[in-house]
Amino acid sequence: MGLGAQEKTARPHLCTPAVLTQVLCELINGLYPEGQAPVKKIQASTMAFKQMEQISQFLQAAERYGINTTDIFQTVDLWEGKNMACVQRTLMNLGGLAVARDDGLFSGDPNWFPKKSKENPRNFSDNQLQEGKNVIGLQMGTNRGASQAGMTGYGMPRQIL
Repeated sequence: MGLGAQEKTARPHLCTPAVLTQVLCELINGLYPEGQAPVKKIQASTMAFKQMEQISQFLQAAERYGINTTDIFQTVDLWEGKNMACVQRTLMNLGGLAVARDDGLFSGDPNWFPKKSKENPRNFSDNQLQEGKNVIGLQMGTNRGASQAGMTGYGMPRQIL
């Protein structure tokens, strides 16, 4: 090899199901404390059923982590690559939940993920509730602004003086 020559190493493409399943399993294992990893054995297998089994293990671990079942993609969505937007939604929700937990296991930029809403309870006294009943809301209408005063009915000529 000469001085300017660079050695090319063959890296697997990230979007192949074999590589993605490994990355997802390592991702979910990284969100759990040491020794409590939900995916016990991450295999680099070329067999389809083994890869689909690992995708299924990732999805089960994500559900146990706290992701809603409605936010989780189906195994075939990733395997066939047909609904990658759903896969992305699952990963964004998982990241947002990991940031919200703030347990020290998430490492990275928390601004990548949407912030989870937090409960904001309001406690009003009985006196405040009674005062609120006396206020007329704007949905009821108002006596200010545009009105129909001076409008003529249909078919009537407009009087211009």
